[in-house]
Amino acid sequence: MKDFFSSFKTLSFWKEILVVIAGTFVAAVAVEYFIIPSKLILGSVAGLSIVLSTILEGMGIAFKASTLILLINAFLIVLAIVFLGKEVGAKTVVASLLIGPFIDLLDRIYPYTRMIQPGFSSVMGDPVVDLLAFVLLIGASQAILFRINASTGGLDIVAMIMSKYLHWDMGPSVTVSGIIVCLMGAFIHPVNMVILGVIGTWMNGVVVDYFTASLNRRKRVCIISPEYDRIRQYIIGDLQRGCSLFTLKGGYSGEEGVEVQALLTNSEFAKLMEFIRKNDINAFATAGNCSEVYGRWRGHKK
Repeated sequence: MKDFFSSFKTLSFWKEILVVIAGTFVAAVAVEYFIIPSKLILGSVAGLSIVLSTILEGMGIAFKASTLILLINAFLIVLAIVFLGKEVGAKTVVASLLIGPFIDLLDRIYPYTRMIQPGFSSVMGDPVVDLLAFVLLIGASQAILFRINASTGGLDIVAMIMSKYLHWDMGPSVTVSGIIVCLMGAFIHPVNMVILGVIGTWMNGVVVDYFTASLNRRKRVCIISPEYDRIRQYIIGDLQRGCSLFTLKGGYSGEEGVEVQALLTNSEFAKLMEFIRKNDINAFATAGNCSEVYGRWRGHKK
């Protein structure tokens, strides 16, 4: 418990809380302007609660969907704390507490009814276009939150647990957990809306993977140059990144040389290439994208 509260004292934790607030606001925009007016059915705790409430009602057990949402979210937050860690649980609690008030705030400031054009039943006027808009926004929100080990709660917690213990990417984890709920919706919803929900959930997973890869993308840079030491010093001193040196022998010339390898952000790679160009350094460089990085590479420098 002491370690849990000590994390609140760090500046990085509060910076991440600001990111949680921003990501949650984006999710609220997606829900307020695209899910609520179009009445789309996607894999979510709300959808699961509606299905379970209807099934229980048919069995003679009265249970409001809102009550089930509260109970399921509370249970999932406990799972997040147990399986993902207390810090993840704390961030998820913040996001899950904020998304409702954010939706209410948007509804008071600029309700979706003001955006619906005459003759349209939703903001975009077409459930497929509404679905695309929602998936893009919610996918961006999820990728932002997943990157700092947070979520808005609900089935995102299930997806994070699946990703951690089954070693799946976040996209497939989001898709599988959501599609199960969508298929359960067949008990109470028309088949065409269930199919649209399944397609939307699959697209959501694809978009999450795309944004996650974009946010985590790094450049693996390989440079061969007789002035490798100047390049090494610039990477270590100016960019504050590590690098590796490899001795090599040219297959054509037979000359021995040194290759510098480094893992950089896109902006750092641009600075490095600008340094080489400005200083007229003779260098042969290649670069490739890396979407995942493990080990001691620091995402944020001191």
